[in-house]
Amino acid sequence: MRILLAEDERDLNRVITKRLEKAGYSVDSCFDGEEALDYIEAGEFDAVILDIMMPKLSGLEVVKEMRLRKNPTPVLFLTAKDSVEDRVMGLDAGAEDYLVKPFAFEELLARVRVLIRKRAGMITNVLTAADLSVDIAARRE
Repeated sequence: MRILLAEDERDLNRVITKRLEKAGYSVDSCFDGEEALDYIEAGEFDAVILDIMMPKLSGLEVVKEMRLRKNPTPVLFLTAKDSVEDRVMGLDAGAEDYLVKPFAFEELLARVRVLIRKRAGMITNVLTAADLSVDIAARRE
């Protein structure tokens, strides 16, 4: 599973990237909205995690542009903007989920699993092909 993380705070970007990789995800990370759009145009992702307040283009502008380009990749906003109005604006802009900083990594991972499950049209964390089943939450066969 491939995730794009766009977070301008470099230390937080590094920590989130390492935690997602430890959980078994392939992660591309960038630090501003223009870079995020470049990554999105160049590759295919299972989910995108965006900060809202980024240089060059905001996360809101990025998700709006994604939706204008008919890109259905699920988006999770990960941001310090915590008012009800901010959350409504983010969801109405086209994001599937919204998580306020500070956050628990376990919750972030659970929300990422939900995004990926929904995109795949699944209702469980168990992937099955022929006689092989893999529980992606437990990371076991």
